[in-house]
Amino acid sequence: MHILLLGAGGREHALAWKLAQSPLCSKLYAAPGNPGIAQEAECVALDVTDHAAVIAFCNDQRIGLVVIGPEAPLVDGLSDSLRAEGLAVFGPSQQAAQLEGSKGFTKDLCARAGIPTAGYERATSAAAAHDALGRFGAPVVIKADGLAAGKGVVVAMTMDEARAAVDDMFDGQFGDAGAEVVIEEFLEGEEASFFALTDGATIVPLASAQDHKRVGDGDTGPNTGGMGAYSPARVLTPELEAVAMARIIGPTVKAMQDAGMPYSGVLYAGLMLTAKGPQLIEYNARFGDPECQVLMMRMESDLVELLLACAQSRLSSIEPPRFSPDPALTVVMAAEGYPGTPRKGGAIRGIDAAEALGAKVFHAGTATDAAGQLVANGGRVLNVTARGGSVRTARDAAYAAVDALDFADGFCRRDIGWREVAREGA
Repeated sequence: MHILLLGAGGREHALAWKLAQSPLCSKLYAAPGNPGIAQEAECVALDVTDHAAVIAFCNDQRIGLVVIGPEAPLVDGLSDSLRAEGLAVFGPSQQAAQLEGSKGFTKDLCARAGIPTAGYERATSAAAAHDALGRFGAPVVIKADGLAAGKGVVVAMTMDEARAAVDDMFDGQFGDAGAEVVIEEFLEGEEASFFALTDGATIVPLASAQDHKRVGDGDTGPNTGGMGAYSPARVLTPELEAVAMARIIGPTVKAMQDAGMPYSGVLYAGLMLTAKGPQLIEYNARFGDPECQVLMMRMESDLVELLLACAQSRLSSIEPPRFSPDPALTVVMAAEGYPGTPRKGGAIRGIDAAEALGAKVFHAGTATDAAGQLVANGGRVLNVTARGGSVRTARDAAYAAVDALDFADGFCRRDIGWREVAREGA
């Protein structure tokens, strides 16, 4: 089968690495890809906003499955255009992708379906948002309604911080994403991510992970797209996973089906584990980044078989996904300046040396310069990923590989997995 993978980041490199391992995959294309993905797939120049061009490529190359990695093409409705041409697509429709594309949409759905989540108000002006802040007090969470590359969330511990966040959003800090904001109750607890596959009817749990959003050690500094992750997140026990499936994932899939916009794809639930049980923080309509990297490192099933069954609405007919019990951990190497303006063009060497230590280095924001040298080309540049018998072992292996890299403009957090390492040592 010929497969087309859309995207250019670390998530897509991890997906390409796993897709290429499948005996069902005879040819893998990636658009636009990156230098790491090019080791697994033939990279092609396709503009994913040009739906007709993507369709023409799929027809010319006899593509049997399209896998859409990032959220923007999903919110743009690319999956609908491809399905209308009879192509098998992994990824939700434009309507269903509103679960990620609009935080207000998701909060309203939760309210209608009785799904446990933080109290909230929606605001379409700075004045209305400031009024809402007065009703919530601090600490409080302010979210840009639309897509903001994982950065449109501010957890304000004081009212001054909250008011400044509202003003920044309505002043255009996150572009159109901040034209509406959601003001949310602050939830106490530990965060974890839970992933499930669904074809709109059948729901299959995948695995859990824990991301590290803050840029600095000790969870300090601004939010980022993610500085590292590990899987499984054992704080999300089997009992809590069952609660999340019964009270959050299942009701969401049913509510979407009842609304005439069935959800097909991966459903990524960000959860807060509170004293009252799991509560939904937000949904993503695609695999997380960098959570996908640790999930793919642990997955023992054939990824193509899973994604194709999902795309063809026959998830109930295949074996449940299998994962190694061994934890996996990934460390993000970012370019200096991230999450602000990252320094591009810095030379990257030592990937072979890092991988010789047993890690896998997924490319996120890389390119090759005119001389053929690998260079940084984004904020999050590399995802150094390793597996081990414990989170501590996986962490040590990942950081040993990080230290084998030669990336002078790069930096990373040095405490990825710290909560679970502490629990393992207790």
